[in-house]
Amino acid sequence: MFDGIAPRYDLLNRLMSFGADRRWRRAAASALALRPGATVLDLATGTADLAIEIARTWPGSSIIALDPSSRMLDVARKKVVRAGLSQRIRLVRGRAEDLPFRDEKVDGCTMAFGIRNIVDRSRALAETARATATTGRIVILELSEPDGVLGALARLHIRRIVPRLGAFLSGAREYRYLRESIAAFPTPGEFAALMGRSALHVQDVLPLTFGVCHLYVGRPAR
Repeated sequence: MFDGIAPRYDLLNRLMSFGADRRWRRAAASALALRPGATVLDLATGTADLAIEIARTWPGSSIIALDPSSRMLDVARKKVVRAGLSQRIRLVRGRAEDLPFRDEKVDGCTMAFGIRNIVDRSRALAETARATATTGRIVILELSEPDGVLGALARLHIRRIVPRLGAFLSGAREYRYLRESIAAFPTPGEFAALMGRSALHVQDVLPLTFGVCHLYVGRPAR
């Protein structure tokens, strides 16, 4: 599915989030709190939006951007070249559940809107803990179903408008999966607890845009 929607993936994100996804990525990049010369692993990088944001936020950093979709990486490669960041962002095909890196390889790890699509989430989270230095941060962005009055409007957008808009613009009916995957994803408290059971110490859980998205910040628990 992601191979199929790769050419329009960025447009879909902008339209369906009303551009808020850019603010969310900036918040995630800032939350890394990197030291000069740090190396970051960006999992489920997609078209490398977050990897590019990290490179711009932390000029001295280098990023390993990993994704299982070859066509997503093709789009990412073109964007990285246009941004003049080919020397700092290395694109790798791979899965978050089986990282091809040694223990404590990186100084920080990120994932934006990817953990929801991973079947063995606990294993992927444990892999981030293994690959990240003890002093590094693991930062995860993920969509969620918000509560409250304003949340009702957001839920309407997520459940009704987003799937139809996504399917129409992408030409892929499979994009309707978004509604079901968000509804099936654990609550913020439940996901934070899963992080805790997966070798991570949770430092913060921040709701963004009325709770449509949450920012999870943790460290390896060792």
